Amino acid sequence: MLRIARHSPTTARRTPRRLLVATAAFLFLSFTGAALPQSVAAATEPTGGSVSAAPASPQVPAGVTAGVAVFDRQTGTFTEQLAPAATFRSASVVKLLIALDFLWNRSPDSIPAADRTRLDAMLRSSQDAAANHYWSTYGGPAIVERMVTRLGLADTAPPPAGYEGYWGYTAMSARDTVKTYRHILESAPAPVRDFVMERLRQSTRCASDSFDQHFGIAGAFDRPWAVKQGWSGRYAKGNCGSVSATAASGTDASAPASAPSSAPSSSSSSAGAGDASVDLSRPALHTTGTVGAGDRSIVAVLTLHPDGTSYGKAYTDLGRLTRSLNVPGGTAPKGKWYGTWGQDVAVRTGPVVGDNLLTRLPAGVEVLVGCQKKGQLVSVPPYTNDWWAFLPQYGGYVTNIYISHPANQLPDVPLCTDPK
Repeated sequence: MLRIARHSPTTARRTPRRLLVATAAFLFLSFTGAALPQSVAAATEPTGGSVSAAPASPQVPAGVTAGVAVFDRQTGTFTEQLAPAATFRSASVVKLLIALDFLWNRSPDSIPAADRTRLDAMLRSSQDAAANHYWSTYGGPAIVERMVTRLGLADTAPPPAGYEGYWGYTAMSARDTVKTYRHILESAPAPVRDFVMERLRQSTRCASDSFDQHFGIAGAFDRPWAVKQGWSGRYAKGNCGSVSATAASGTDASAPASAPSSAPSSSSSSAGAGDASVDLSRPALHTTGTVGAGDRSIVAVLTLHPDGTSYGKAYTDLGRLTRSLNVPGGTAPKGKWYGTWGQDVAVRTGPVVGDNLLTRLPAGVEVLVGCQKKGQLVSVPPYTNDWWAFLPQYGGYVTNIYISHPANQLPDVPLCTDPK
């Protein structure tokens, strides 16, 4: 996701690695630029407007394994399919099946308040504790087996032998994910449909484990959208939110506390799950949900990334893949995509440093810049800059120091005209 861009020895505010030693300034400003700047030019993509309806092949970044399915409910046809039957470990996408299983013979209006709270947290902020509760209480792998039969899923299977406690090791495919959403939207009782979809529409940017989950669909399209995301792998710990101390590491958020104490080693490339074969090793990142008015398109993009891939790079690669898709009813957000550098880069409510932290960016992630304005002068030796970029999808600002472009003021981004 962001790698090498041009540097100017006289005008650029970037300098070679050997000069970047001022880590104390990073900590003082609470930007913590642990990664040295490896600048990238802005992505040359459209800056807004409706997504093209012309057929296009999914653009899969190098090293990424993907299963893709996009279904247009208005025409009843798939507009994109790439290895739609390939199986991936589901990570938190299986929470859709867990919720549907619990609600199969229950009305959301009549369930106990504790279950409404659990389901709300599981669907909106992907809370693992809620999934653990339902998995351990209602039969674990039997949940998946029941839903396979009920929905007629072709590629979905419970976790492999020895990992029955790992609900996130359930095998799923892109086409089965589309079928699951079609059941919710077209076959489930209206109260169940409304309950589930309302919570997916209210997806929180920060998940319960402090990972930023507004990647893929949530970043590629303007609302309306609804998402259930999934991530699993040896990622660095989540840093999403307005507090400095964040959640536990992402060794495998899909493994409940009652699961075997050790996950498969990184040298174990795959393990059988029923009749499927699912990779339990490489970092996984999935985006699933609906896009457009009336939930016109159902989108499922399941991905695996090379060992050692950072969360920010996986986040960016999945975003680029999702933006390349033909998604009827989807509208691309206005702005310009840029790479960033640094770790725990702060997004703030205004273009000043202070007690105004909104969240922190995944290290090295690509962001959409809507506009820019002058603000507080920031110094991260050897750089100084008083320009700030407004990120509309975050509703806040980052100093342009951490935008991967050699100029202090981005040449192709308009000035902010709002009073913020």
